[in-house]
Amino acid sequence: MKFKIRPLSPELKEEYLSFFESIKFEEHPHWSACYCYSFHFTGSSEEWKPESNRSCVSAMIDEGSMKGYLAFSDGKPVGWCNVNNRLNYQLLTKKYDLLDRVIKDYTAQDYAFIEAYPRSGDLSSEKLYRGPMEIYTRNGFDQVGEFEDYVLVRKGLK
Repeated sequence: MKFKIRPLSPELKEEYLSFFESIKFEEHPHWSACYCYSFHFTGSSEEWKPESNRSCVSAMIDEGSMKGYLAFSDGKPVGWCNVNNRLNYQLLTKKYDLLDRVIKDYTAQDYAFIEAYPRSGDLSSEKLYRGPMEIYTRNGFDQVGEFEDYVLVRKGLK
C-alpha cells in the first residue's frame, strides 16, 4: 500500500473531518467525538460535545492553528499525525500551570514536601491521568518508592 502524506491545510479540512467521522472507535467509542481536539479543550465534561468539537477544530484548521499530517491511500484519508507547538495545546499548558501552582502554593504554606503517585508501565494515554513520570522529574520530583502499578515521587519544598 502506498501512502501520500500531506500537511493539514484549510483545503484538506473536509478530508480531515471525514477521516474522524468514518473511523470506527471499537476499542474506545467515547473517543469518536474528539476530532483530535482533546489537548486544545479546557472546558468541562458537560461542554465536551461532538458538534462543538467539530466546529472548534474546523475554525482551527481555517486559522492554521490545528497542525499535523494526513496520510492518504487511494485518495482517501487513512491516517492522522497531530504535530504542533506544545504551547498551542491549551490543556497541556493548563496542566503544567497547575503543577507549578501546587508547588508554589504549598511551598508558601510551609509544607516539607509534595508527593505524587504516577502510574507505571506501558500505559495508554487514557491511563496516564495522574500525569506521566516525565512531568514530575522535570519539576524536581525524585522517585522514592516503586510499587506494582505506580511509583511514589516526592519533591522537597524546604
